[in-house]
Amino acid sequence: MRIFFVWLSHRRWMARLALRTPFVNRVALRFVAGTTLEQAVEAVRAVNARGASATLDVLGESVHDRRAADAAAAAYVATIERIAAEGLDANVSLKLTQMGLDLGVDECLAVLQSVVEAGRRHRIFVRVDMEGSPYTDRTLEVVRRLRGEGFDVGPVVQAYLRRSEADVETLAADRVRTRVCKGAYAEPESLAYHDRTEINRSFVALCERLLEADAYPGIATHDPEMLEAVKTYAREHGIATERYEFQLLYGIRRDLQDGLLADGYRLRVYVPYGTEWWPYFMRRFAERPANVMFIVRSLFGERRQ
Repeated sequence: MRIFFVWLSHRRWMARLALRTPFVNRVALRFVAGTTLEQAVEAVRAVNARGASATLDVLGESVHDRRAADAAAAAYVATIERIAAEGLDANVSLKLTQMGLDLGVDECLAVLQSVVEAGRRHRIFVRVDMEGSPYTDRTLEVVRRLRGEGFDVGPVVQAYLRRSEADVETLAADRVRTRVCKGAYAEPESLAYHDRTEINRSFVALCERLLEADAYPGIATHDPEMLEAVKTYAREHGIATERYEFQLLYGIRRDLQDGLLADGYRLRVYVPYGTEWWPYFMRRFAERPANVMFIVRSLFGERRQ
């Protein structure tokens, strides 16, 4: 299945066909805000109108030359400038491989400079996403060096990685604003938990540690059990809802999103957009074929509600 979805991700003619196929188009645009910044802004306005914050992600592939990395950075600067101009309640999230990380850490930092400067100028937080385990150390190094220069950035940790407990200890000690997700890349068992119970246990433990450290964690999951576990821990330890936020994906389980907002919790919706939506869509399935059923269950769950 992974090979099949990777193959699909490279078939650009299928992307063009999908846009002309009503059903596929509806499904894709349910989970991606569109191909343009204007469409993304409209989506964020709708998210804000519901009482939620947003994170904008400019979709793109890994790049291997400076020109492409600079173009990606320019798209993020434009996004930050538009967030500020519109007065939107939003920040941005980016992947370092799109910013030239494969060219080297120093090269990546040079590319990122314009993005984090724009973020600092407009007081907009920049989330640095986490990718596969070969990039973990370099990603954390980039975050550490940017924070050392006074930029408001924070990473993502993946609960299924065995190393994440130690990483979170370091981040918690400095009260670094960290997003916790379960993780979706294909990793060997030597590096990652494969058992669902172990992953869930790790996820909750990481969230609890960041809550304890008052690091304003982003709890990124659609799993109702994990949501309840975090809410219970916060309630039992007197942690106010202003000290953390839940983060859910655009178009996924809007019933859960509305429920969190109705109960007075902070919610941030991850809003991806861009012309590279087809590779993004297919690579999510390639990384974890179970995501196909996850989307089906999400749609079914909302209708059942």
